[in-house]
Amino acid sequence: MRVRTLFSSLAGAALLLGAGAFAQIEGGRGVAPVDSSGDFEVSGVAVDVAAKTADAARLGGWRLAQRKAWVQLSRRLGGGGGLISDGTLDQIVSGIVVENEQIGPSRYIAKLGVLFDRGRAASILGISAYSDRSRPMLVVPLQVSGGVETVFEQRNDWQEAWARFRTGNSTLDYVRPSGNGADSLLLNAGQIARPGRGWWRTVIDQYGASDILIPVVRLYRSYPGGPIIGVFQARHGPDNSLIGSFTLRVGSAAGLTQLLDTGVTRMDALYQQALRSGALGFDPTLAPPPAPEPEVAPDTATDDAGGETLAEIVGDTAPANAGIPVTLQFDTPSASSVANTEALVRGIPGVRGASTTSLALGGLSLMRVTYDGDPDALRAALEVRGLQVTGSGQTLRIRRAPQLLPPNLPSDTNPTG
Repeated sequence: MRVRTLFSSLAGAALLLGAGAFAQIEGGRGVAPVDSSGDFEVSGVAVDVAAKTADAARLGGWRLAQRKAWVQLSRRLGGGGGLISDGTLDQIVSGIVVENEQIGPSRYIAKLGVLFDRGRAASILGISAYSDRSRPMLVVPLQVSGGVETVFEQRNDWQEAWARFRTGNSTLDYVRPSGNGADSLLLNAGQIARPGRGWWRTVIDQYGASDILIPVVRLYRSYPGGPIIGVFQARHGPDNSLIGSFTLRVGSAAGLTQLLDTGVTRMDALYQQALRSGALGFDPTLAPPPAPEPEVAPDTATDDAGGETLAEIVGDTAPANAGIPVTLQFDTPSASSVANTEALVRGIPGVRGASTTSLALGGLSLMRVTYDGDPDALRAALEVRGLQVTGSGQTLRIRRAPQLLPPNLPSDTNPTG
């Protein structure tokens, strides 16, 4: 009887543990990103319009916001700031963001944000629709509040702020998990403290990324409902290295959303500055390990006359079995560009194989190349074919043509109306 009771207890504990593990990944624990389309954004456009009715005043305010936002965007991208027709604006505007509005019987006062379709706006301005963006970066937002560290273990304000952030004006290619499914198991506060590359490679491969960004906020509350101080840290990589930090403060708990939204914007500026300075360089320890080269068994066949082995007859004239692995970073604005770039690289003499190992359409992809020879010779062969090559050793960055879009666009944090 005692043995049967013990067995029943162990079975019940196993069922409880299984149910707990299932409950941990069941349901949503985060917020999906609001916008990951990469549209151009102009925020903080102030309008004040009077009309006969409230609806007419609001429609007129939105129309005026489109015109003013287009002038600002055109000047920012080097287009001269000329106006275009309202019909054209209606076709290229993809959304209106209401930041603050006051609606009266015959007056509309608001501060709005305007989103422009990247491809259509770029074609009108005569610039490239694809900017020089970073390789895909997995965002793991850590919030520390009341001594509790939270990523996706439960829904939190810091992850919601990153989901609200629009990345169209940023040079960082953010990969933002939604917190659903297995996100709470793979990305948690404990994982941040683990520098092991093997598990990190497995995790970032699940999300199609090639590196890790860890934005951290520590919230300090004076008393319930009172002032809140946020200490922000921009961290990077599996070693959790510090990029920069800053501190923000609001007077009451009602301003927490504004505090975190401002923190995300400034955090993005820190990461963009780090990208320009080279602090977010490619970490080769996060790249997939090279495939093992097949071992060729020695041929011990002998010649009937002299008894010499085949290796002795051939001598040292046989080519080496293994090539040198080289990682190429290249822009992939479309699916066809992947196949075109692979075909171009495979056509270089000495290239034994070229395959894309990390694909990021609209961003920066990685190609593994096996080359028989010195990497400097491969670099020279790429330059002969009209490619711009940067980097050194076995990690090279190639571009087909210089980007027409001005790099390092400043974010429109305080536009004038």
